[in-house]
Amino acid sequence: PVRAAEVRRENIDVQIRALGTVTPLNTVTVRSRLDGELIRVLFPEGQMVREGQLLAEIDPRPYEVALAQAEGQLRENEARLKNAEGDLERYRKLAEEGLITQQQVTTQEALVQQYRGALQANQAAVNNARLQLQYTRIVAPISGRLGLRQVDPGNLIRSSDPNGLVVITQVKPISVIFTVPEAEFQAVLTGLRERREMPVEAWDRGDAEKLADGVLRAVDNQIDTTTGTIKLRATFTNDDERLFPNQFVNVRLRVQTIRDATVIPSAAVQRASFGTFVYVIDPDTSTVSIRRVTLGPAQD
Repeated sequence: PVRAAEVRRENIDVQIRALGTVTPLNTVTVRSRLDGELIRVLFPEGQMVREGQLLAEIDPRPYEVALAQAEGQLRENEARLKNAEGDLERYRKLAEEGLITQQQVTTQEALVQQYRGALQANQAAVNNARLQLQYTRIVAPISGRLGLRQVDPGNLIRSSDPNGLVVITQVKPISVIFTVPEAEFQAVLTGLRERREMPVEAWDRGDAEKLADGVLRAVDNQIDTTTGTIKLRATFTNDDERLFPNQFVNVRLRVQTIRDATVIPSAAVQRASFGTFVYVIDPDTSTVSIRRVTLGPAQD
């Protein structure tokens, strides 16, 4: 059996295909800044959280005591400063009348400056105690999806714990990191220099279903000499969350679109010792002739 197909004029996309890994744009291990007893955990595992959302609480009582102590020291030095300033005013009047020496006035001025410096240090201690008290409320630093809980309520946690409380992974938007061979990178580089937006498609592992559409966002700054490839990053909005962190996907990067190209089915191309050719049908004589062709890029 012989099948024939017409030669058409249509646009054809020049694509680079690669294997990629879905990679979050941001991943944060939530750790406590303080040491203390974990009294409340306010998140279910695996849920989406917003930036600033309260996740857990540490027992605040030791830090409330420290704040009260710092505020008490502040008020004490405020009273001492007020008394020293009053004495300084009286000393200045007495010095003008010649009842005391100027050395006593200078000494009192130094004492006032000393209390002012102590007051500034006390205010800093109060601010630090308030900051420590705020750290007893552990909030989400980014928006994303929570992982599994690492610590249960009632445990004593420390700021140096390597595992933290939970890991937050940003999934909207999300990126895919993939590699392209050095020989194909020039086409990508040309598009970057021309500041063209290069679309990227993510397909499932069987290359049968398209999962998401995105765009190329970044290129690594050097080629890996061991593999002869370079890393690229594409971003996807991922509103339907079809891309999941560390998922393997097939990537199709469109680097160029050829307009009005001469297009034939790939099955029509024959190969011989002299190169590639096709059989061209003469509709008048129902015969064929060999026509040598030069191939361009293939799509699908």
